[in-house]
Amino acid sequence: MLAILIKFVHFLVCIGLIVIVLLQADKGEGLAGAFGGGASNTMFGERGAATPIAKLTTGMAIIFMITSLVLSIFLPRIESSGVTPGVYGNNPPIEAPVNPAGK
Repeated sequence: MLAILIKFVHFLVCIGLIVIVLLQADKGEGLAGAFGGGASNTMFGERGAATPIAKLTTGMAIIFMITSLVLSIFLPRIESSGVTPGVYGNNPPIEAPVNPAGK
């Protein structure tokens, strides 16, 4: 149950990050401005005041990283311990009978 909740939160954060990043205003400098081109004063451009949308992006990115780590580290352990059923439920797949060589 916990694995399903973490997957659901991770999915919602992924969709939210996509929407938030697409809503942000373009700085207009591109990659050349990040490395000293144009009028930038620092390596990654001038740093303005943190807007609410920038704070939301940072928060969602942190949640995304945490859920990604939890899913990659703990989910295989949870599924292998038998807490949640796998693809076949609790029963292993049934194998087809093998025909003898001459028949």
